[in-house]
Order: sequence, then C-alpha cells, then structure tokens
Amino acid sequence: MNKRKICVVVTARPSYSRVKTALTAIKNHPKLELQLVVAGSALLGRYGNAVDFIEKDFSIDEKVFMVLEGENKTAMAKTTGLGVMELANVFYNLNPDAVITIADRFETIATSIAASYQNIPLIHIQGGEVTGNIDEKVRHANTKLADIHLVASEDAKLRVLKMGEYPEFVINTGCPSIDLADEVLRKPELDFDPIQKYGGVGASLNWKDGYIVVMQHPVTTEYETAKKDVLKTLEAVKEFNVPTFWFWPNVDAGADGTSSGIRSFREKHDLDNIHFFKNMESKDFLRLLINSGCLIGNSSVGIRECSYLGIPVVNIGTRQNRRQRGKNVKDVSYDTDEIREAIHVQFNNKERISENIYGDGQAGNKIAEILATIELNFHKTITY
Repeated sequence: MNKRKICVVVTARPSYSRVKTALTAIKNHPKLELQLVVAGSALLGRYGNAVDFIEKDFSIDEKVFMVLEGENKTAMAKTTGLGVMELANVFYNLNPDAVITIADRFETIATSIAASYQNIPLIHIQGGEVTGNIDEKVRHANTKLADIHLVASEDAKLRVLKMGEYPEFVINTGCPSIDLADEVLRKPELDFDPIQKYGGVGASLNWKDGYIVVMQHPVTTEYETAKKDVLKTLEAVKEFNVPTFWFWPNVDAGADGTSSGIRSFREKHDLDNIHFFKNMESKDFLRLLINSGCLIGNSSVGIRECSYLGIPVVNIGTRQNRRQRGKNVKDVSYDTDEIREAIHVQFNNKERISENIYGDGQAGNKIAEILATIELNFHKTITY
C-alpha cells in the first residue's frame, strides 16, 4: 500500500512550533510520508533563521524564498502573490496527496490557493478562531478553501461549523503547540543559560532571581502606530526594572516600525535590564516562559501555551481580540502606566492554573492518525 504524501508548508517562526509534533507524528506514521516545505520569513536571518532549527529535526523537501522587503501592507500582498506562484510549482513537482496550511499568517493563503486551484485536498490546522485583524480574514479564507479542518478548540469547531463546513470533516484535535507545552510542564527546569546559548544583544542580566519575557508584534491593521505602540511597552518595562528577555517581532506590516522603535529607544536609554533575542528553540522558549514572572506583549503564545502552563500574561492592545483565553491573561491598552501596573500585578501573581482550552497534549498523534484514515476530497458545497 502506497503511503499518503502529506505536504506541510511552514512559512514563519511561530508556525513551526504550532505544527512540530504533528510533523514528527506524520514522519513516524507507517501510512504517511512527510513532505516538508519551508518558506517565507522562516528562511530569513533577520527573523531568527527558523530554518536552522527545523533542519535539526527534519529533512526539508523544498525552500521557497518569497518575502519582499518593505514590511508594509503592499509588501504583504506582493509576498503572498509570489508565494502562490512559487508554491504552485512546488506542489506540481512534489505531487502530494494532501497539503496542510497552518493558522492565519497573511502568507498562508498562498498555500491554500496554490493547492486548492490544483485540486489537491487542503487541510487547515487551527481554523475557526478570531483575532480581529487581517489574520482573521486570512484564517477564515483558508477555512473556506480547505476540505478538512483540524481545529484547536470546541469554540473554534462551532465557528467553522457555522461557516457551513461538513461536520465529519471538522475535528477538534487540539493545538500541536500544547503537546510541546505538556512536555515542558512535565520537565520545567531551565537547564541552560539563555544568553550563553542564544547570544542576542543587550545587557548581561542577573536573571536567576526573577525575570519577565516580552514578545510584541505589530498589528497589521494598525501598522502605522507600531513604533508608538512598542515605545509604550519599552517605557513600562524600563520603569519596572527587572531582568527582561525581549524577542524580535514577526515579519508583518509594521515590523519596521516595531524594530525601529526598539533601536531608537535603545540608543537613547541605558537598557541595563533588557536583553534581545531573534529566536529560540521551541521547548527552550517554553522553559524560559514557565520559569518567568510573566509574559508581556501580544503574541498568541500568551493565549495558547501560557494558558496550559498557567503563566501570567499581560496582553497589550487588539492583536488577540476576541480569541478565547484563560484566567492567566490580563488585557491592557497601549498606555505606559497601565502596562507597568499590569506587569506588577502579574509578576507578583503566584497562582499558576493550567487550563486545557487548546488541547490535552496529544494533538500531533491525533492529526497523523486522522490524515492516515480520513477520506481525501478536493471539492465541496456548503451544508446550508
């Protein structure tokens, strides 16, 4: 019996952690063959060279360079167009039995278009969630192009069903990133020195007595204010004055503003409490988080993995609007005083409650088993 060829497209740093355990389960399943395509910002050094971490774990079948410089809304549109053109050729050459597109980053729609226009069954992981910006539009567009939906929560499942998708092809597997969080929860010790292992730039921190982590990305529908927004957070973190590990933003419209805001603030101030990183291996990052006082910013890791790990979060602004969240999250606006006060509350919050909103730690294996057995179709109509 021929193995089913499952092609997975990873386009960015966060997408890899979102799907890593599923990749492992697909690779190890006797009825499946993994075809791995790495594309977009996952290939670029300025966003952390995610490809270097991926190649430690898997063989890569194709690399697709498609990111246009600019980090604005026009560059996003053109990057996506390039992605459609390049991925169409990749799928033609690899001839997969099914293609997986992940979540909601702007360029993931290129995967969906290139596959569905060639009558290749399309599987969407993490559909049905809401965020309130361009990512939500892309996520729902991916859902309507996809034939099989492997969602991460019951709330998301209900939303996909309301969009008219066939119930038998909408399955709550949980999020594969929770599988990694579950492993870390069982062995949470921070057994490495982050600065020694990953370098980065900035102050040499005495972090062993307590620290915070910051990950703030631009909001694509508010990209003009990205610089102003990150300056509010920088001021609050500087004033709070505890050791801080700060991670560089994703490649989105406004990323230039976020990056220039960080650089200009760094030039004007002696930031002796902040060290900056571009990237970190998934489980190392989660161990850094679970041993921190809290996470600050607007990353979905604060909503997903941190809810499972019980890590206090200060969620800033609108990027995660309406996304289902746990008791660990405190929402604030772009206001320096409000952010600083919320950091104080969360940093001193010793209550760590784990919630299974996005899965139980077995998503990767569930996904592989479904892919090995489910009927693969590339056409559909809405159910009502």
